[in-house]
Amino acid sequence: MLAIFNKEMVQPPQELNSPSMDSSKKPKLPQHILQDFLSDHPNDAFSITYGSKALLAYTPPRMTCFKGQRMFCGLDGLNCIFIGSLINLSSLIKQYGLSKGANEAMFVIEAYRTLRDRGPYPADQVLKDLDGSFGFVVYDSKTGTVFAALGCNEEVSLYWGIAADGSVVICDSLELIKSSCAKSFAPFPNGCMFHSEHGLMSFEHPKRKMKAMPRIDSEGVMCGANFKVDVQSMIHTMPRVGSEANWATWGFNA
Repeated sequence: MLAIFNKEMVQPPQELNSPSMDSSKKPKLPQHILQDFLSDHPNDAFSITYGSKALLAYTPPRMTCFKGQRMFCGLDGLNCIFIGSLINLSSLIKQYGLSKGANEAMFVIEAYRTLRDRGPYPADQVLKDLDGSFGFVVYDSKTGTVFAALGCNEEVSLYWGIAADGSVVICDSLELIKSSCAKSFAPFPNGCMFHSEHGLMSFEHPKRKMKAMPRIDSEGVMCGANFKVDVQSMIHTMPRVGSEANWATWGFNA
C-alpha cells in the first residue's frame, strides 16, 4: 500500500526529516514514487489521485509473503487502505449496525463516518476496541483530512517519511520507503494514531506525550527519528464529556 499527502495538507513530525546531507541518496517526488510502486506491481496495482493533494495506491497481498489481508474501500468521498485483520470484526459489525458482509476496510470507513458525524466515543477508545493486527490510512476528500493508525501487537508494520517536495509518504514496504525518502523516514509507531490537524498521539496511552528518539542506520547516519511514548510525561487537559470527546471534535469536522 502507498499513500502520499501534500505538505500543505499534512504536516508530519519535524523529526522525520533527516539532517543527513548525503548527496548520493536523494528523496523522490510523489509522481516518481507512484511510478516505482506501479512498476513493482504491473498486473494488479490500483491508484487514485486527488490533484496535487493526495494519492493512494493499492495492490492485493502476495499470500506467500504477507500475513493477514490488504484491502481498499472507497465510499462517499472516504477512502481507506487497511492491512491485517480484526479478530472481533463480527462483533464490531453488530455494534455499528453494518452489513454482515462488511470487511475491515468497510468497517473503518463506516466507523470513521459515524464518529465524525455523531459519535459518542473518544478516538483512542474506538481503536482500543479493535482486536487484531491492523494498520490503516483513511483519506476524507470532503474535508481534506488524513487519519492513520497502527495496532499494538507489532505483527503489521507501517512506515512514513518525507518526499522530495515535503509531502508525507506512508506505506507498508520498507524497501519502497527507503528508496523514496532516502534518510528521511521511520517506522510508524505501534499503538499510535496520526491526524492531519492534531498530529501524532498514542491511543494505547492517550494521556502520555510522544517523544522523538534519534535513529542511526546501519551506515552510521542519523535518520528520521523513532517515536515513542514518554512514560514520564502527562498531557494536562480540561475534562471532556459527551460528544466533546469524540472523533469529530478531534478534527474530523474541521
